[in-house]
Amino acid sequence: VRQLIVAVNKMDTTKWSEDRFNEIIKETSTFIKKVGYNPKAVPFVPISGWHGDNMLEESPNMTWYKGWTKEQKSGAVKGKTLLDAIDAIEPPSRPSDKPLRLPLQDVYKIG
Repeated sequence: VRQLIVAVNKMDTTKWSEDRFNEIIKETSTFIKKVGYNPKAVPFVPISGWHGDNMLEESPNMTWYKGWTKEQKSGAVKGKTLLDAIDAIEPPSRPSDKPLRLPLQDVYKIG
């Protein structure tokens, strides 16, 4: 896994608290740095799956949230919603100039 999105769910249970969101960002950033990710390349999105806040459209409940910024090779990318973060994922390069390769899952012997 080369790219990561952190969706901080259940923001409705904390009354959409900015302090709690920032606390989670701090704790999670420390952890993802330890496992080899650059926190500046990871968007953190506060959401409420139950209410649909910040999933597809900006939430009126989190007016304090100004959006996420993600550093990529092509430059900085910005967005506000989880859908924006998913759309910002860079697709892997496909080596179309190389021979055909197929993933092998299992081998069966018949007979």
